[in-house]
Amino acid sequence: MLDTILAHLCTLKSRTYFFRVVATRQTSSSGKPKSPRVQVVLPEELCVRLTALAELESRTVSNMAKVLIQQGIQRYEQEQSSVVSAPSLASTEGFRSALEAQQPRRLRGAPRRLRLYRPS
Repeated sequence: MLDTILAHLCTLKSRTYFFRVVATRQTSSSGKPKSPRVQVVLPEELCVRLTALAELESRTVSNMAKVLIQQGIQRYEQEQSSVVSAPSLASTEGFRSALEAQQPRRLRGAPRRLRLYRPS
């Protein structure tokens, strides 16, 4: 039923993106709360592409949309975390180049022996 609603909404709004988060949490007939719902209006071309992808993977249109949104969010979060970690990479490179610029020092004298004591 949700697929037909999505298809109908796609035909109603052919070139407009519209996102609305439905804040109310509905309950099923058994009394258990349903998952939160999001209503999205897509351009017709995007709706056709989404439907084709869903058929290709034997999924419903709403499930395919959910999977693609999850993947997009994961990719976005990974890109954001790599941007945050980039300064630490630059400081690592700076530290490495500073160490490589130092002259090697010779050790004087014979190596000292370490005495290791076994715990009693």
